[in-house]
Amino acid sequence: MSRKKRQQKSPRLLAAQNWLEGIVLNAAIWLFRLIPVDVASAFMGFCWRKLAPLNARHKRAHRHLQRIFPELGDEEREKIVLGMWENLGRVAAETFHIDRLLKQTYRFEADADEVTEEVLNGGKACLFVSMHSANWELCVQPAVTRGLDITGVYQALRNPEADKALRALRKDLYRGGLLSKSHQTARKILSTLKNGGVVAMMGDLRESRGIQVPFFGQLAYANPVPASLARSCDVPIVLGRVIRKNGVQFRVEGRAITVPRTDDRQADIESATAQIHAVFEGWIREHPEQWMWIHKKWAPPGKNAAEKHARKASVSRLDNP
Repeated sequence: MSRKKRQQKSPRLLAAQNWLEGIVLNAAIWLFRLIPVDVASAFMGFCWRKLAPLNARHKRAHRHLQRIFPELGDEEREKIVLGMWENLGRVAAETFHIDRLLKQTYRFEADADEVTEEVLNGGKACLFVSMHSANWELCVQPAVTRGLDITGVYQALRNPEADKALRALRKDLYRGGLLSKSHQTARKILSTLKNGGVVAMMGDLRESRGIQVPFFGQLAYANPVPASLARSCDVPIVLGRVIRKNGVQFRVEGRAITVPRTDDRQADIESATAQIHAVFEGWIREHPEQWMWIHKKWAPPGKNAAEKHARKASVSRLDNP
């Protein structure tokens, strides 16, 4: 239900609806936690693979793939989109087991560069920025198992009862607190980073009020907040991704980048945001079926000079990795 329709309801009716939806969600959580996670994940992945193509977003994902990879045939695109739906179904089921998965270290392997290792060992403040790859919720697992108290940033659900239930499942992931996006959140994040803490947020979502950067050879809407925060606090950004290896088995990778600090603050932020998306692009190309192609990420098609420059920049990166 859209936010506008929810706001049109009377306070009592809306409260009753929120309560009912909360009951249903808590019942689903209870039920799925009775099922072994491997079974629940496989079952939900199968269901989403079969049923999700009936959703209008299936066609949207196809349109995005056709725009980005025009050389792919219909069958190749369909294979990627079906893989995406299966992965999202698995994520939905695994979310109900997230606190348990966090402690099952045998399901994870980690690969971190030198700066990331320093952060994981508690010796450096940083901003974790991840993307919607495999089960992205588990991207902070290596840091949590090393004892880091991470502060997370997320988009709160419109239903406060449902939001409360899902926050409870994530409390072990973000022992430093889980902050919903608001005007006060940026101030809290700045304070955490300046005091040596670690903050985690997503970096691949569309932000139409942000900036546009090259992404797969075309202009895409990007959120400049991660780069802005890292530059203001003079901390590195650790880019993270999760790869689903086989069922409920994962590989978590971390790669640090440094935000430039010149006299041109805006140029520094744009450069770092473009760098983030360049890394994400390379990762998505490796496992395209594990990324969320339903995002309305790209700017409307056009033949302006900026888009031509974006295509040229992307091609140059591919030719000179």
